[in-house]
Amino acid sequence: MASLNKVLLIGNLTRDPEVRMLPSGRSVCKFGLAINRNFKDSEGNKREEVTFVDVESFGPRGEALARFFSKGKPIFVEGRLKLDQWESQTGEKRSKLLVDLENWEFMGAKQDSYEGQSRESGTGAPQSTPVAPDNANATSDTDSSSPPPAVDPDLNEDVPF
Repeated sequence: MASLNKVLLIGNLTRDPEVRMLPSGRSVCKFGLAINRNFKDSEGNKREEVTFVDVESFGPRGEALARFFSKGKPIFVEGRLKLDQWESQTGEKRSKLLVDLENWEFMGAKQDSYEGQSRESGTGAPQSTPVAPDNANATSDTDSSSPPPAVDPDLNEDVPF
């Protein structure tokens, strides 16, 4: 039987990303995401519903995310659902559903909302203004003071479906 475990979310960070080192030497980045849903109820009143989701990312992708994002910043995350299960100190079985991050992208109308930070994505794909990694001696071939190129909103080539 076929199965699929894929999550695509756009929301705002509820707290600054927290990076810790595991005993194995691998890093893990954890953060919270708030996703808003606006709708009209059966009586026609506008309502808002907020869903809070915990997200974790392992390795360099999570470290990069922690450098570029802070509380309140919008982000697009792609990942899979993961169920963590453990036993509490009192012997109770506990579980928590979270998103195991696979890719992330910057969101927002202005590229300069991340002023002073690189514009590379968590997937390694350059955004409209490429910036060399910290350890590279290369320089960007585009003028960082020029606005990002115009994009036709009807062309959503980056949409994965």
